[in-house]
Amino acid sequence: MPAPPPHAPPADTGRAARHKRVVRTTVALLFAAWLIDYADRLIINLVLPDIGREFDLSRGEQGLIVSAFFLAYALCQIPGGLLADRFGARRVTLWALLAWSLFTALTGFAWSFAALLLLRFAFGAAEGIFPPASMKALAERTAPAERASANGVVMSSTALAAVLTPLLAVPLLAAFGWRSVFYSTAALGVFVVVAVRLWLPDPAPGSEPGSREAPPRLGEVLRIGVLWRFAAMMFGYSTIIWGLNTWIPSYLEDERGLPITSLGPVLALPGLAAASATVIGGRLSDRFEGHHRKVIVPSMAVVAITLPLAANSASFTGFVAFGTVAIFCASLCYMPIFAVPMRALPSAYVGMGSAVLLLGGQVAGMVAPPVMGMIADALSFEAAFAFLVLGAVIALVMSLLTPQDSDSFRAALGMPLHPSPTTTPEPS
Repeated sequence: MPAPPPHAPPADTGRAARHKRVVRTTVALLFAAWLIDYADRLIINLVLPDIGREFDLSRGEQGLIVSAFFLAYALCQIPGGLLADRFGARRVTLWALLAWSLFTALTGFAWSFAALLLLRFAFGAAEGIFPPASMKALAERTAPAERASANGVVMSSTALAAVLTPLLAVPLLAAFGWRSVFYSTAALGVFVVVAVRLWLPDPAPGSEPGSREAPPRLGEVLRIGVLWRFAAMMFGYSTIIWGLNTWIPSYLEDERGLPITSLGPVLALPGLAAASATVIGGRLSDRFEGHHRKVIVPSMAVVAITLPLAANSASFTGFVAFGTVAIFCASLCYMPIFAVPMRALPSAYVGMGSAVLLLGGQVAGMVAPPVMGMIADALSFEAAFAFLVLGAVIALVMSLLTPQDSDSFRAALGMPLHPSPTTTPEPS
């Protein structure tokens, strides 16, 4: 009778258990930070009609308020990666959380259109340094093979924020006015600062600043052409997401005659679809070991069909149904865009590498809201929603022009970027 297989040594079992605890705690804290991050930037979309009326703003000017955030957010992505690589992900995450909570509160005191632009720009700068730091923090505490799934759970918080923000903010808006919404979300940000400060685990040995793997030079990262192709894919995806997030509340109020104060549950439905799709997309990315075209090509094809159907639907039910399908399919694509770079880049490159990808999304956030606003003013909201099909086409095409797995990604780089075993924990 064959002998039973030997049990894992106690030291290995204990190390695996510790690793699981580190991953769970890291994911939970970053989930909370991203939840507040996204809620803070989504509330402007809910209060935009009220702000427009109070300051007598056109739709194009309202779109510029949203773009002011994304301009600063985009400009600070790569500096955020530099700061995270130099000073550590934990420290930069805390700086960002504290600063953006302050500027969220100050937005509630805005007295003019110019003040809103300045405050939203400052808010965008504070939030802009956070995403690269967050992704670096996750990379320092997870194994490459589990990063897409872990990051999928973390990033599902953004879609959950789209569910919770209207449900919680709309009653505040109705009862106390648009300024109260900013004060409340700023207070929640302070609680998350304290939680991250107290409970974020230490990174794996060798991945913190000053370890033997030196951070790359900025110019070295910016010359990696393949990263910019992934950034273009992110641009296409984000054009859809930020165009819809910005203008759906105004569209429903102005064109469908439905007051924002009665739409909390309706606005939460697409967010719930996006939350589930983000998690599913992360799991598919790990299962396919990258190969993002398997998800992005069919998903963006559906988006390109359902967006015009939603905009031209005669019924409110049809608009919600087609719009929810479009948001679900677009959200399936978020984690696949990150999957190959996150698996292939070593820890020292994750901060600036992820910043390049995220920059593509923030440029879309600058472009889509004012362009849609101007199209809606000049033509119609139907034409504005049709503009978003361009984002689906860009994402689909770029998914076909980018490396599909870690080996081909490294080959496209033309440099040995295999992760060092000292920079990532062993998979449990």
